[in-house]
Amino acid sequence: MAKHNHTGIEGEKLGATHLLTAGYMIMEKNWRYSHWEVDIIATKNDTLHFIEIKTRRSKKFGYPEEKVGKKKIENLINAAEQYLYLNPQWNRIQFDILSITITINEPVVFFFIEDVYR
Repeated sequence: MAKHNHTGIEGEKLGATHLLTAGYMIMEKNWRYSHWEVDIIATKNDTLHFIEIKTRRSKKFGYPEEKVGKKKIENLINAAEQYLYLNPQWNRIQFDILSITITINEPVVFFFIEDVYR
């Protein structure tokens, strides 16, 4: 497995733990429909959150959240539409990005960007 795949898997584990600590209840991890995927679907305060997690091991190529482009947001929205079709009880939804930077000999940095699309 390529190093970036290991980084992504580690980031998703760290992200899930971070979200649980912040009071989120995780409903799904790596939820897929067709070719769309949502890293984490969680709830907090009666809102369903569709969360994209991006992880990097340095800032050499920019911050992790800079890698989430228009196409990724469109895919997140498409997956969310299908999830909501299957789970129509949700009235409030939100799209978020959890950016994680893992650097050697430094604490892991979490940057949570809420409500990235309206």
